[in-house]
Amino acid sequence: MQRRPLFRDAHIALAKKATSKGQLLAGGALAEPVDQAVLLFKSDSAEVAEAFARQDPYVVAGLVTSWQVRPWNIAIGAGLPAITFP
Repeated sequence: MQRRPLFRDAHIALAKKATSKGQLLAGGALAEPVDQAVLLFKSDSAEVAEAFARQDPYVVAGLVTSWQVRPWNIAIGAGLPAITFP
């Protein structure tokens, strides 16, 4: 957490870029404790989220040491379509 502020601006800039492209729909850290985050991407494949993670300053700097991309089937909410990929 002490090193997070050093990379936050670059992390947020990357997130804003993905949002402006319509790829990143929402994201944020889980609280109590702040030890994980959830980012919701809209894409036909996992590659968009994987590419984001690989270039995320938190990952590159070693603040985030593991991450995973998983499909999420939306059952209800915000008119978002269910997105699945192999």
